[in-house]
Amino acid sequence: MKVADLLKHRAENLVKHTEFKQWMSPTVREYWGEFLNKANNRQLFSWVRDFKQSANEDVVAPDPIVLKPEAQELYDELSAQIGEVIHTGEWMTIDQERINQFAQVTEDLQWIHTDPEKAAEQSPFKTTIAHGFLTLAMLPKLTDSVDPENPLFPTAKMVVNIGLNSVRFPYPIKSGSRIRAVSTLSKVTPVRKGLEIEREIKVEIDGIRRPGCVVMSVIQLHF
Repeated sequence: MKVADLLKHRAENLVKHTEFKQWMSPTVREYWGEFLNKANNRQLFSWVRDFKQSANEDVVAPDPIVLKPEAQELYDELSAQIGEVIHTGEWMTIDQERINQFAQVTEDLQWIHTDPEKAAEQSPFKTTIAHGFLTLAMLPKLTDSVDPENPLFPTAKMVVNIGLNSVRFPYPIKSGSRIRAVSTLSKVTPVRKGLEIEREIKVEIDGIRRPGCVVMSVIQLHF
């Protein structure tokens, strides 16, 4: 029996066992299904063959990244600040009007956000609360990333939002609360166009010990 057919046969036998499938988490089941699909159409074994061939070939190292002087200067500066708070924003109020406007734009009109009377009677928070996505949408403002008069990284030509590696909402932000963002530098990495920066951003609520939001933000600075 060919190796490819043997592996395929063993994989199919394993899936037939109910105990083995129950042991898997939903995520593992998903990847296992993809594995079997590839095994069935031989894509997996084609990949193994290509990998074996490439292993016998000379590995060409990528060209080193050469930063522009202004990028190199900022990289050196930020590298010494890993683990430190690099920005603390000003307090701002999340009032009911802002929550209502966000609800209209996103069409998320749940009463926990938009009906103060019902929230006072039925919500465990006794008032309306801001949408989680409203808090996320406020991050550029809270971190002063959109202030043209006082940019956080003035030597960069452009700042690009790459995304969020993680998002949590430990505590609800009630209507009328004051919030601010505190950014801690986690990582800085040279990339082709400049620097990639990872920050842990905590959205603090005035008078509350727990934060309203904690995210791991990734941005790129282009020079």
